[in-house]
Amino acid sequence: MAESSIHVPVPTLISQSVLIEPDAVRILDRRVFPFERTWVSCATYQEVAQAIEDMVTQSNGPLFAAAGGMTLAARAADALPGENRRAYLTEAADRLRATRPTHNGIREVVDAILRAAEPSLAAREPVAEVVEQAAVAAGDRHFARCRQLGEAAAELLDDGDTVLTHCWGESYVTEPVAAALRAGKRLRMVCTETRPYLQGARLTAESLAEMGVETVVVTDAMPAELMSRGEIDKVITGADRVTMDGHVINKVGTLQIAIAAHAFGVPYVAVVTAPDAQAPTPEAVPLEYRDGNEVLHALGHRTASTRATGIYPAFDVTPPRYVSTVATDRGRFSPNDLASYYNTDAPD
Repeated sequence: MAESSIHVPVPTLISQSVLIEPDAVRILDRRVFPFERTWVSCATYQEVAQAIEDMVTQSNGPLFAAAGGMTLAARAADALPGENRRAYLTEAADRLRATRPTHNGIREVVDAILRAAEPSLAAREPVAEVVEQAAVAAGDRHFARCRQLGEAAAELLDDGDTVLTHCWGESYVTEPVAAALRAGKRLRMVCTETRPYLQGARLTAESLAEMGVETVVVTDAMPAELMSRGEIDKVITGADRVTMDGHVINKVGTLQIAIAAHAFGVPYVAVVTAPDAQAPTPEAVPLEYRDGNEVLHALGHRTASTRATGIYPAFDVTPPRYVSTVATDRGRFSPNDLASYYNTDAPD
């Protein structure tokens, strides 16, 4: 009698932090990384949306999680009559976009997936396979663009530089550092701890140290003092959005670092795949305010008096006068000339 075999579906890895499985999307829980490496399983797009809002994933992670959420929505939509599938996917897209409204990547990946699904929706055909393929393609496209912007930003980093970064910029920071290392440059990276979730201390520092870079952690209050001593050569951060008039929208705290850098003559490089053509000015960007109770805690422990309350503006806006360069997947641009990005050919 011949041996029987059981086919075990292989999860689709769309990033190092998001897995699409046959019955769920698994998201690496960055709230506890690197001390614990645990995954949050989401069976529906609603659960993915909640995980994004709960900060299970951060920086560019929500982009990949949203792609996974759309895949789950498409699978559920295929169980519906053909005429109802578009409405269901649109509902899922709206819910996922609303999770972190300042995060441009979520909007872009959800919109790209809806465009890919449209022919199947119009023909009232199943959409799950098409959507999953579009999710994977979106992830691949994002990483390819990050490699390009990494090369552009790395040219501004000199051998021996001490470079300050803020929060967890993921590929927006690791790709420039990787490109600099490939060019034989030695760097020393300084990471702000980034309250209240300590993304810089946990995520950025861990990733850079894994790359073999000398890595130092400082509190959020220390950058200006270090710059005043001449101990910082460059500042580089990712950006959740860069508006067409050159304003950089990023994790709160970026503004005060950029002002200090300007005061002490330290170049500040903002890194983003592209300026947001749909945001002519910062007034066009919804700025997320989170629950103030979050700033009263760190890593699950209360750090403030029980008599105190908190406020938490999650993002701030840095005017272009404090930004030296915007590095993108099409090269480097002055914050005052970002329209040139859309007149420049896309990289191969």
